[in-house]
Amino acid sequence: MPPTPVVHGRTVDGETRCVHYSTALDVVAIRFRCCDRYYPCFSCHAEAQTHPVLRWPAEKWQENAILCGVCHTELRIDTYRTAAACPACGAGFNPGCTSHFPLYFEE
Repeated sequence: MPPTPVVHGRTVDGETRCVHYSTALDVVAIRFRCCDRYYPCFSCHAEAQTHPVLRWPAEKWQENAILCGVCHTELRIDTYRTAAACPACGAGFNPGCTSHFPLYFEE
């Protein structure tokens, strides 16, 4: 089994919650294309990096770039974009995160 990826940013627990988003459903981290690092949210990325976000284009949505904070499974972007919960462990995802998709993914 590969090692769990490191999640950068101001996390508050081992399930990828951060100081900006810490509800029971805030259990994903996103691998930012621009720096190839996992962060819990766009605010964590902005606090730690000086470069702009490079969004994932649709032709790259088959790549693993989402980390479930509960079971540490890496998910494909296209899988995450249509999932209400982690397909590996069933942990629910925050439905409000869909409003942030344009920050991470090109439409």
